[in-house]
Amino acid sequence: MSQSARSSNLGVNEASPTRQRIALSAGIASSFLYTFACACFAATVVSFVYSDGALKYFLAFGTTTLAVGVLCTLVHRSIDSSPDILRARHGFLIVALAYLFVGLVGAMPFWLIPDIASNFTDAAFESFSGLTTTGATTFVGLDNMPESVLFYRQVLQWLGGMGIIVLAIAVLPMLGIGGTQLFKAESPGTTWDNPLSMRVKDTAKQYWILYTGLTLLCASAYWLAGMSLFDAVCHSFSTIAIGGFSTHDQSIGYFDSVAIESVAIVFMIVAGLNFAVHYFALHPRATQSSDRDNQSAVKLIYSSLKSRINSYWEDEPRSFFLMLFLVAVPVILYLFFAASDSVDAPLRVGLFQSISFATTTGYTTTDYQAWPIFCPALLLFAAFVGGCNGSTSGGIKIYRLLLLVRQGTREVSRLIYPNAILHVQLNNRSVSDDVVESVWGFIAVYASCFVVFVLLLLATTDLEFVSAWSAAAACLNNLGPGLGEVALNYTAVPAPAKWVLIIAMVLGRLEIFTVLVLFAPRYWKH
Repeated sequence: MSQSARSSNLGVNEASPTRQRIALSAGIASSFLYTFACACFAATVVSFVYSDGALKYFLAFGTTTLAVGVLCTLVHRSIDSSPDILRARHGFLIVALAYLFVGLVGAMPFWLIPDIASNFTDAAFESFSGLTTTGATTFVGLDNMPESVLFYRQVLQWLGGMGIIVLAIAVLPMLGIGGTQLFKAESPGTTWDNPLSMRVKDTAKQYWILYTGLTLLCASAYWLAGMSLFDAVCHSFSTIAIGGFSTHDQSIGYFDSVAIESVAIVFMIVAGLNFAVHYFALHPRATQSSDRDNQSAVKLIYSSLKSRINSYWEDEPRSFFLMLFLVAVPVILYLFFAASDSVDAPLRVGLFQSISFATTTGYTTTDYQAWPIFCPALLLFAAFVGGCNGSTSGGIKIYRLLLLVRQGTREVSRLIYPNAILHVQLNNRSVSDDVVESVWGFIAVYASCFVVFVLLLLATTDLEFVSAWSAAAACLNNLGPGLGEVALNYTAVPAPAKWVLIIAMVLGRLEIFTVLVLFAPRYWKH
């Protein structure tokens, strides 16, 4: 074979880096499209069972999505590409575009099915709210909505919750977003020097089983507590995802059941913990073989049990439990002493709303905005903190607040002992100053974004101040319900402001820097 022929074959077999990245992007898009197709086909089955009139729409959209997914797969396979070509800097763009892509695709059924969304903005708002597990809604009359649409809506939150876990445990630590690099070692079986796509694939395999198992447990508990099978499955999706969508306008309050509320509280707390903690509790770190030889069976069982329990008593989980306590107790006491005449069962409603808001779930059982202003204000501020890293909750996250407090304590100690060498520690391990600085930077940017969104809402709408700032807080923290005109739904918000809130949802879910870095000119120069 001539030299020119060999060069020609080489050009055919070895694609350029740009073409390889396009092929890999097509492969990633196909996986999302297949997922949406499965969701639509599942909704088709629900529509068939309940004869709700939406079957042809879900079947058509599912088939179309599947066909486009197959085309993307063919593009992916037609070009030789290696995951090695994707590196950390590509992760920012992939994550941001992925959320934009799935949010717009997910909106199509809401938009195409008659009498669901009045316009595409409302459809997109509902889709992004579901996929970011925010739970803010523009839909009213849920009790009369087709069961298949309600099911699809809940599935969006469930899929979004799993995506968030993989994002928090597999992607963001590699990108070093606001201190998440602390948790590189928290994902079992993950090799952090591997390419992005390989890491996500390996991590997802381990956590899908755990996530699905917890969902099944939650659905079973809801069903045993008195929900119908349909409601139990739908609410398990949004509870484990900490999404807050419900199949009823009154949310969990529709059932008026202590048993159902108790189940919700338990699983909201479970979902608010780092899923890596759950993994290690089920798969405790292996004991050295030499230690096993020297221990009796009883001691090994005790050691294994102690390791499982200790997983839930490290710094971050312990601080999470403390935060829930510090929110719930003041709310309950304030309702009991200051509003006992106007609030029935202060312990019951105060505990439920405190857990719901502090974990950023957003379920409601009562008209909380009618409480004395101290209580709803405290609940909204608690949502700024949120749950643990690697959970499905929103907010700044407990570990960042914990590092912030310990850094402040260190600065006070430096004033007293100026020559001392002091370190910020987490789980008895020193945290580098780079991580601490990134946490400070993240919180500063987070607060700045909140102020910007409040001002944008005030500038583009006639919402009064309480409604505007609570809407910005609820969407940025992926909480959902706010105060004033956005306490029940977001129908009163004008279309331009809804797109502002969509951006707030995505920014909050993607830890802000993932999106903002794309606007830096230096990002595009290399």
